[in-house]
Amino acid sequence: MRFMRNSTTNDNITVAVIGAGAAGLMAAGTAALQGACVLLFEHNEKVGRKLAITGKGRCNVTNHCDMQEFLTHVPQNPRFLYSALGAFSVQDTMDFFEKQGVPLKTERGNRVFPVSDNARDIVDALFYWVRKCGVTIVHEEVTDIRADENGVAGVMANGRLYKADRVIVATGGKSYPLTGSTGDGYVWAEKLGHKITPLRASLVPLVCPNKTCPRLQGLSLKNVSLTIFENEKKLHSGFGEMLFTHFGISGPLVLSASSHMRKWDKASYRAEIDFKPALDETALDKRILSDFSGELNVDFRNSLGKLLPRKLIPIIVERSGIDPHQKVNAITKKQRHALIRQLKHFSLEISEPGPIQDAIITSGGVSVREIVPKTMESKKVPNLYFAGEIMDVDAYTGGFNLQIAWSTGYLAGYHAGQAIEQ
Repeated sequence: MRFMRNSTTNDNITVAVIGAGAAGLMAAGTAALQGACVLLFEHNEKVGRKLAITGKGRCNVTNHCDMQEFLTHVPQNPRFLYSALGAFSVQDTMDFFEKQGVPLKTERGNRVFPVSDNARDIVDALFYWVRKCGVTIVHEEVTDIRADENGVAGVMANGRLYKADRVIVATGGKSYPLTGSTGDGYVWAEKLGHKITPLRASLVPLVCPNKTCPRLQGLSLKNVSLTIFENEKKLHSGFGEMLFTHFGISGPLVLSASSHMRKWDKASYRAEIDFKPALDETALDKRILSDFSGELNVDFRNSLGKLLPRKLIPIIVERSGIDPHQKVNAITKKQRHALIRQLKHFSLEISEPGPIQDAIITSGGVSVREIVPKTMESKKVPNLYFAGEIMDVDAYTGGFNLQIAWSTGYLAGYHAGQAIEQ
């Protein structure tokens, strides 16, 4: 475990950390353990508000895999993270929370959760840890970062200048604004001369322009396969749960798929759903024939109750092209194949991602070309550091984005808290 208090006191260094989310809490505690005087600014009444709702309230803390495997799940600037993951690894994260009294478990896909399935345990552990480290939490809204020719000078909050030798910006992205992610950090960074790469939603529901989804609104599906096509070339495929909404599709399977869709300005996207991925077309045909055998004199529209959810049946019947009143005993092999086509390749056009405020993660942000990867310090402004989602680094779902927050927060806090060389 790397959390060792610096043997020499460093009380002359004041570090201001803006944002008490995952990255900010980790940065604040780590800086304090280097001996710095740390002020952690959070305008919400409680810390870790967004963290408390992640993973449907369970908090997918990290992903239990090695660095090389981890980086394959980071499509945006993965090489930038080598130093951060080397300084504070997945195992370090797991050891840290276990040491704070939060036992963890690893589930399907190497996803790590607290045994309690309660994200609040993670938030509470971090809160008590930073307090124990000596961090002062200031519940005021930062309105600006001040800098001069020597670098950062402090932060403005509640009309007052809080002087600071180092400032760590861990304000998150623009997703879930009700949790405090307002996007102010991008404004401050740009004002201080940093390039902000285009912001867009990632891990977000998808919008479908046709009338199919509103008719299926509220239908939740398990154990289905979803394939995304980009300009009619297969881009991504996944298996799991999804949900139809009044505007399109959502759910874990869809959110994961959305993070692969990064060319909205120049590509078209289409989704295909396989409602019966466990059966190939031959096996599915046998299943249909078996169901039909007991309902030979029944209308086709009334014959699919054993195969599909009730809400989905009218849509499948329409798309199959089979007369809904045709008797089952008159359905031909060709018609069955048309039905199978809809069950295995149910197509939906995707027009756009959902709004960024509905996204789990914001893609884009402060250009990593302007950040030193070994320290998280700005190349533009001395003694200014960045951590977490505000930077142009994001990953797929599965605990990877939170690990990025822990690792970059640790690295920023460690270096910002170090003594000034005389």
